[in-house]
Amino acid sequence: MTSPRPGDPGWMDYLSEGNARQARKRTCADAVIRDAHGRVLLVEPSYKNGWDLPGGMAEANEPPTETVRRELREELALDLPAQRLLCLDWVAPHEPWDDLLAFVFDAGTLTTGQAAAVRPRDEELKACAFFSPAEALPLLPPAQRRRLERSLAALDSGQTAYLHNGIPPW
Repeated sequence: MTSPRPGDPGWMDYLSEGNARQARKRTCADAVIRDAHGRVLLVEPSYKNGWDLPGGMAEANEPPTETVRRELREELALDLPAQRLLCLDWVAPHEPWDDLLAFVFDAGTLTTGQAAAVRPRDEELKACAFFSPAEALPLLPPAQRRRLERSLAALDSGQTAYLHNGIPPW
């Protein structure tokens, strides 16, 4: 039996069946948000230990730019668009989780007043605070730390970083 061709009856069903069998990737989108002093905003989630960049997991069929914007609105009441992609990190399967694509976007610099008003607005966060890059990096898990290092370098160089588990693959 031959596969249907575009325009044939059953073509859309054929495509839908193929789509259902393809692998799915989990996706997260985080933001680098700075204050007027160049400090970086970190959040302390309530559902895991340690600090993290603000952002979170994408919902079904949600673009990463909208993911980060939605997460910032929900968790911090910040309506900040993703200004540009700083880093894309492929994260290998770990513990119970399949692999994922981690996007890190520049979400800009807050005014002094905006930065002073930032606080958790969702039960998923215990705290949030601005840290100098030197203070922020040791607070993050290793892969997240490398992602932030590369994202900060991308802010300076203008070149997006591509990583595998926080490390350039070439």
